[in-house]
Amino acid sequence: MFARVKKSGRHQYLQIVENKKEKGKVKQRVIATLGRMDRLQDKDQVETLIRSLSRFSKQTMLILSGQSDVSANSVTIGPALIFERLWEETGIKKAIKRLLADRKFGFDVERAIFLTVLHRLMVSGSDRSCARWCRDYRIEGVEDLSLHHLYRAMGFLGEELEDQTGSTPFSPRCIKDRIEELLFNARRDLFSELEMVFFDTTSLYFEGEGGTIGERGFSKDHRPDLKQMVVGAVIDHKGYPICCEMWPGNTADVETLVSVAERMQKRFGIRRFCVVADRGMVSKKSIEELEEKGISYILGVRMRLVKEVKAEVLSRGGRYAEVNPAGSSPLKVKEVVHKGKRYIVCVNPKQARKDASDREAMVEALREQLKKGAKSLVGNKGYRKYLKVARGSVSIDMEKVKRDSRFDGKWVLITNTDLSAKAVALRYKELWQVEKVFREMKALLETRPIFHQRDENIRGHVFCSFLALVLRKELERRLESAGHHFEWSEIKQDLEALKEVTIEENGKRFAIRTQCLGVCGKVFKAVGVALPPTIREV
Repeated sequence: MFARVKKSGRHQYLQIVENKKEKGKVKQRVIATLGRMDRLQDKDQVETLIRSLSRFSKQTMLILSGQSDVSANSVTIGPALIFERLWEETGIKKAIKRLLADRKFGFDVERAIFLTVLHRLMVSGSDRSCARWCRDYRIEGVEDLSLHHLYRAMGFLGEELEDQTGSTPFSPRCIKDRIEELLFNARRDLFSELEMVFFDTTSLYFEGEGGTIGERGFSKDHRPDLKQMVVGAVIDHKGYPICCEMWPGNTADVETLVSVAERMQKRFGIRRFCVVADRGMVSKKSIEELEEKGISYILGVRMRLVKEVKAEVLSRGGRYAEVNPAGSSPLKVKEVVHKGKRYIVCVNPKQARKDASDREAMVEALREQLKKGAKSLVGNKGYRKYLKVARGSVSIDMEKVKRDSRFDGKWVLITNTDLSAKAVALRYKELWQVEKVFREMKALLETRPIFHQRDENIRGHVFCSFLALVLRKELERRLESAGHHFEWSEIKQDLEALKEVTIEENGKRFAIRTQCLGVCGKVFKAVGVALPPTIREV
């Protein structure tokens, strides 16, 4: 049955027609003629008829602008659909559920943790803002959660274990450590040993006292007025996060390196691995302790500050060998052994040319500034390092300029491995490549403001940022396997644009999914998640 318009004379008439099969042929029979179209339209009788008929349909909803009593609700569905799948397939959900098996909290702790982690991925911020943020997202099982549930879930993650074997005074074994170990063991069939691990730290400041872990120290955030904590992360050579560690805010970077290396062996049962870290982690004491414990290392050296490196290693003659890292500028490397220590001097010719050009530009600008008088140079640290101050006069110290040129494009490594000089340089180069991971980690860890005052809540709060990093790196790995390389901001924007609008009228409810924009469809395909239907009855 269908509606048609039939022309008769000067007018058109609206009819209801039925198709009927007679003797193998389809014939049309007019069931009713409803009237002239112009008169029906003038009196809005067509809309009235359609609305009346829609009441007898089980799968049809009619919305007429200005004449409908309709309720509509829109929620964002993209982020939860993607990261819920990764939450399960990375084993995080299983690990948390396992540790909750004998606990009775009265609410779903695993859901509270997932909500917090998803919030860190999409917008970051405090747990207080998370409790409000989830209102506009569809996340399974979080409807009955409130702020105090999130706080209790953070406390669970940071809760100290009864067995404190392998702990240190400021790094007790916690629930979060067991989760990291379960995730590591679940992936262990992918590699028998960790060839390389990369380590870096950042600092996070508190709005309040920050428990016993909050201390004043060197602030990378330039907030020495506030108490802070130091957070370190360990990742493998593929950029996969392994664990995070936390210390009081007055802990120096050089003190964290040995602690992390030692705990890695005990926690994950790793017999042999090589730790790769930047020059900020290096001290004479830390190198000696790594040697004593038989831990291999490749470490950057502060070549301008270490006297024997500046005076002996860099001035030692020898032929450079060329290295061609994949996707990067060629390097030149040579090995120098000094007092039983093995150094690798690396030179990036492209960077050397840039350093020389930048210095020449600075010296030229300095000459121009000197013409205006010495007072104009007082506040410029970059200029001051090339100045020579004599009685009542200031001039450019060309000897300092010449000495500075010795460092153009260079960096120096120290290692106790038996790897070739080329291999050592390439491994350290990998640290540069995974620094992107650390920058992402730091962005996720910067979950300010941190209001927690209890150590266990603070540890749980930071660990949720680490779990967010695990999910993000897993998503990027799958996209890369599918041949895609998208910006994180692009992924977030397009996932958040995927919404579902629920419309209700006269007891009928339908859900309508918005259009899949940008990279959203490719993200769903890479993760193996099916898009919801465009329209479905609720």
